[in-house]
Amino acid sequence: MRSGLSEFGAPELTLQQKIFQINWLLIFLVCAIAAVGFAMLYSAANGDWQPWASRQAVRFGVGLCIIFVLALIDIRLWMRFAYLFYFGALGLLVAVEFMGVIGMGAQRWIDLKVFQLQPSELMKIALVLALARYFHGLTLEDVGRPAFLIVPLIMILAPVALILRQPDLGTAVMLVAGGGILFFLAGVRIWKFLTVIGLGLGALPFGWSFLHDYQKQRIMTFLDPERDPLGAGYHILQSKIAVGSGGLSGKGFLKGTQSHLNFLPEKQTDFIFTMLAEEFGMIGGALVLALFALVMIYGLFIAVRSRTQFGRLLAMGVVSTLSLYVFINVAMVLGLIPVVGVPLPLISYGGTAMLTIMIGFGLLMNVYIHRDTKIGRRWDETVH
Repeated sequence: MRSGLSEFGAPELTLQQKIFQINWLLIFLVCAIAAVGFAMLYSAANGDWQPWASRQAVRFGVGLCIIFVLALIDIRLWMRFAYLFYFGALGLLVAVEFMGVIGMGAQRWIDLKVFQLQPSELMKIALVLALARYFHGLTLEDVGRPAFLIVPLIMILAPVALILRQPDLGTAVMLVAGGGILFFLAGVRIWKFLTVIGLGLGALPFGWSFLHDYQKQRIMTFLDPERDPLGAGYHILQSKIAVGSGGLSGKGFLKGTQSHLNFLPEKQTDFIFTMLAEEFGMIGGALVLALFALVMIYGLFIAVRSRTQFGRLLAMGVVSTLSLYVFINVAMVLGLIPVVGVPLPLISYGGTAMLTIMIGFGLLMNVYIHRDTKIGRRWDETVH
């Protein structure tokens, strides 16, 4: 099969050529991290595939199919419909206000009967798509003008406001941080970041009054976990004990005392890295972090090789989102930041989080396959 040329002079890839260019090294790294997750969920259930590991494996299998499907779609279609995905995710966040399911004291999910969807997770990827689309259409001179930054700021603040109402401070922080990274990568000047940070620090006393009681409690517990060791400080104290008891090489698979004697809360979700560190020690934890680092570095290479601003920002945005997931989760369980509900990608048990991560990898693969595809700046130049 011979490929033709698009109206931009870029070679049109056939389906066969796209399949041939699938990056199997990226797939291998993703599978390796997921395999660690299966093992830890098996251990969390005391040596049983039920109820977490088997379900996680099924979700991962579906996720792999999603990666391949998303990777083969023309990247210009992703750009053309980026805003549609953003407003779809925003609409789901609004729907949570009216039909959301309450769980663990928060209203964050929509019950789809088959599974519970958490729209705030989908927004992490939708926001990356929308911001990449917006900044792709600007010149460097446009990015330097404050008026052109109002729209992307609204695109960030609108979902953040809705997510804070759920309440979900951790996801809101991730959206702000991820959006800030894309602003920087798009060419926004450092002094503007410093101005925003200065204004943010000045507004902290005012913002404190808007925090929920449990959020204030988490911050106070972070500053002094010993103030309530059997209450608010219990989670982080048990996490530190488990990590410390793992030592250099760990206690062995299925032999973690803090986790298997149920001293460690949420061991299958937010605190799964703690259980991993207890059973496999610092060596095991470092190896897992090294796998994540390889994926991030590889993702950066994919971004650099893309010939379009949209592709570069999309890939960088996906890598940044993954990095924030890993950093916040690990820092949280080690007591370096307050406890927030952020899972460890591909390892923590969770449906929507798995879906979000796999969509992100699908888009990253898409950028790799279409790295030489040219994209016009106007919306009507994205597809011919």
